[in-house]
Amino acid sequence: MRVKRGVPAHAKHKKILAAAKGMQHYRTRSYRLAKQGVIKSLRYAYRDRRNKKRDFRSLWITRINNASRELGLSYSQLIAGLKQKGIELDRKVLADLAVNNPEAFKAIVNTVKEK
Repeated sequence: MRVKRGVPAHAKHKKILAAAKGMQHYRTRSYRLAKQGVIKSLRYAYRDRRNKKRDFRSLWITRINNASRELGLSYSQLIAGLKQKGIELDRKVLADLAVNNPEAFKAIVNTVKEK
């Protein structure tokens, strides 16, 4: 007996076309182009979930560097001083302090400056 695949194929196409919603031109209407676009977008999503971590770390380092230079210390000197003093604050917390709580950040920098 012959198996007709109309229902599963239609469901599969609907799923891909729903995932391609928001794309432009024929990618929203053509199953073939939508499938290519969805596969590519999933690749980008996988890659960029990893790149996001590196982007944020770079942003935190930039913020810490700018805030510490205003207080007379470079980023590398600050990080080295924190390690010597045994202060274990990660870059995310330091950047947040530098932006939202400058007094606390200044106190940390002054602690590092003390010999």
